[in-house]
Amino acid sequence: MSTHADPVRRTSLSAPSRRRVLGAAGAGLALTTGLPQFADAAPAADAAADLPLLGTYDVVVIGSGAAGMTAALTAAKRGLSCVVVEKAATFGGSAARSGAGIWIPNNSVILAAGVPDTPAKAAAYLAAVVGDDVPADRQKAFLDHGPAMLSFVMAHSPLRFRWMEGYSDYYPELSGGLPNGRSIEPDQLDGNILGAELARLNPSYMTVPAGMVVFSADYKWLVLSAVSAKGLAVATECLARGTRAALLGQKPLTMGQSLAAGLRAGLLAAGVPVWLNTPLTDLHRENGAVTGAVVTKDGAPGLLRARRGVIVGSGGFEHNAAMRERYQEKPIGTQWTVGAKENTGDGIRAGERAGAALGLMDDAWWGPAIPLPGQPYFCLAERTLPGGLVVNAAGARFVNEAAPYSDVVHTMYDRDTPTAPHIPAWLIVDQNYRNRYLFKDVAPTFVFPDSWYDSGAVHKAWTLDGLAASIGVPSAALRTTVDRFNSLARKGEDTDFGRGDSAYDHYYTDPSVRPNSCLAPLWAAPYYAFRLVPGDLGTKGGLLTDARARVLRPDGSVIPGLYAAGNASAAVMGRSYAGAGSTIGPAMTFGYIAARDIAART
Repeated sequence: MSTHADPVRRTSLSAPSRRRVLGAAGAGLALTTGLPQFADAAPAADAAADLPLLGTYDVVVIGSGAAGMTAALTAAKRGLSCVVVEKAATFGGSAARSGAGIWIPNNSVILAAGVPDTPAKAAAYLAAVVGDDVPADRQKAFLDHGPAMLSFVMAHSPLRFRWMEGYSDYYPELSGGLPNGRSIEPDQLDGNILGAELARLNPSYMTVPAGMVVFSADYKWLVLSAVSAKGLAVATECLARGTRAALLGQKPLTMGQSLAAGLRAGLLAAGVPVWLNTPLTDLHRENGAVTGAVVTKDGAPGLLRARRGVIVGSGGFEHNAAMRERYQEKPIGTQWTVGAKENTGDGIRAGERAGAALGLMDDAWWGPAIPLPGQPYFCLAERTLPGGLVVNAAGARFVNEAAPYSDVVHTMYDRDTPTAPHIPAWLIVDQNYRNRYLFKDVAPTFVFPDSWYDSGAVHKAWTLDGLAASIGVPSAALRTTVDRFNSLARKGEDTDFGRGDSAYDHYYTDPSVRPNSCLAPLWAAPYYAFRLVPGDLGTKGGLLTDARARVLRPDGSVIPGLYAAGNASAAVMGRSYAGAGSTIGPAMTFGYIAARDIAART
């Protein structure tokens, strides 16, 4: 996590966070010893050669998410033979589950839309956001190759993209930041192009209402459809898109479903096989170089040889309890993440056994989550809409609720102590808020499912004192906090935490609320409290790589034949988050870089 000196943090702390100390200790161990941290049972490198040979390719790609499929498509179009192996029974990984925002400065889509981006602005902004956590040459590689990667993907797949107008960079006040945003998302795609393969697409994290076609950029307006003319118009257009698609016999896909399907269509056209239900067991090594992968196919181990290289794009370790326990601060676990369930760090551990250094293992793509029954809900608009505030166990506010989601969780961890718990925190709203805004998929005025209350994720009471008793916070403190918040909301200025000071804060808010679209008082009973825990979109630590996506040893030397991209590698965003799509944009870009580097080798 960033320390209080990090220029992009919105809270100031008196000492380095416990989380940063833990992360430094873990990274120091890995970087000084280079020894595997897990004694996984796996075939030894010299024994793998005795396994049945499943095939020989120029490039073997591990994982069929955005990083892996972009890498495979690039390799194929550079004339290399390639295979993708995927642990799950479906393709697409966490990318298919996501909203599929993509953050790539200076790409052709945003420039065509008139976004005033330049390489100089992008470089200044990324440097300000990331700081010295990531080498400048890696930042430059991302910025230099990202636009070319996107153009390549559009040239060799059916994917097209839309600018997410108005979705601000997360720190637009920094040098080079853009208040109107750089993020893009996939355009609508007809799933019929995949034929039978469509059935093997990993489902979305959140289902779109039947009969509607919804883009990520629509979400902010759908939340407001009961109180905003534009919100109602967007909802109507979403329904009209669905109707048009049905009349044309299409199977409309958007967001992560469109991204994963479009990349898979590109691989089908390029003749690249994708082997599902084929987990990685280990990397095959000869004379210090990675020359293949040991996988389990049809229930039996086998060897896939790689003439040129192996690209690890197998995702993070968010569903590996032992790794989270080892590297990350408590409380932590696997129950609060929305990453693909197959992401258990297989590629990271295999790389570590091959001698790789690790980085950023204590960090993740954090965001406050509500632990609803079945799966957690990653809380975006709900905590930033006017009429809500977040409190700790003492009943006090401690953060700008509308800040970038990663910052909110950073603050939860940094300030959490046994004597001053900040985990869980509580989102407090009133009935006026519930009458106006969609909450997850529950329409305004509609009652929440009983299971939400039974699980303890949601509480309801007719007084603030009753709500405080229900969630175990001091009633007088909660009343004082709400009174103070209400006085700030009426003035439209949050002098305590700066909610509304940044253009980003206003994205998921209500433009009809004046004088500050982020702030409205709580006054209408009953009141609600939602339990907030440190959720994530996936972990962001993994194999340490260079500007060419080559995996490095603890001494900084390159492991020949081994590359990594996406959440299997330490993120180019370091401990921060430049804008919507800072996960997928770099994942695709470094997959592209890896394949090009392999192809360039003689």
